[in-house]
Amino acid sequence: MQTRYSPPKDYDKKRYAEEGEEEAEKKSSGSEPDPLVNKMLKTRTILLSGEIKKDLAERTIRQLLLLEDMGEEPIRIFIDSPGGDADAGFAIFDMIRFVKPPVWTVGMGLVASAAAIIQLASPRNQRVGLPNSHYLIHQPLSGIRGVATDIEIHARELDKLREKINLLIAAETGVAFSQVEQDTDRDYWMNAEEAVRYGLISRVISRRTDL
Repeated sequence: MQTRYSPPKDYDKKRYAEEGEEEAEKKSSGSEPDPLVNKMLKTRTILLSGEIKKDLAERTIRQLLLLEDMGEEPIRIFIDSPGGDADAGFAIFDMIRFVKPPVWTVGMGLVASAAAIIQLASPRNQRVGLPNSHYLIHQPLSGIRGVATDIEIHARELDKLREKINLLIAAETGVAFSQVEQDTDRDYWMNAEEAVRYGLISRVISRRTDL
């Protein structure tokens, strides 16, 4: 015997349909609370994974601010990213330095380009990497197309960004600026031990207790 659903007396078909669409939109847009993320926040851990762009930056910044509000215990950010938008990367970088709690950046998998900049946001002794982490630093890339004047303007901005990144890497690693300029002129790859020698991270860890 089938049980049929009887709608309430004040049932409004159109309103219920609209509310259903709103719920579906929330789920599809990812605005529904993620129970896994909530559990990670309780352990004061953030996973920064995937291409760095505006939505990832907003999500990471939101989690940093929430954890700051929850207490002053250290925050750990596990980074595995091929890089992406420089502005989104610097937004995360600035927020790591803005919040009160100490932040550890932990490299794992691939930490490339803008992700390597985020790795540098923590003090050197709070930058670590897992044994098989892999690192890449290089000059910013451009895919701009258009009229010559726009390309020229963009090229000047790209030069400024390149110098800014090289100055940051030099300041945070202790490597001479001229050497960093030379290294980032092309893709410069490092394994975990090489990243320690370069100054991107302070040491390689293999267990949670190493933190």
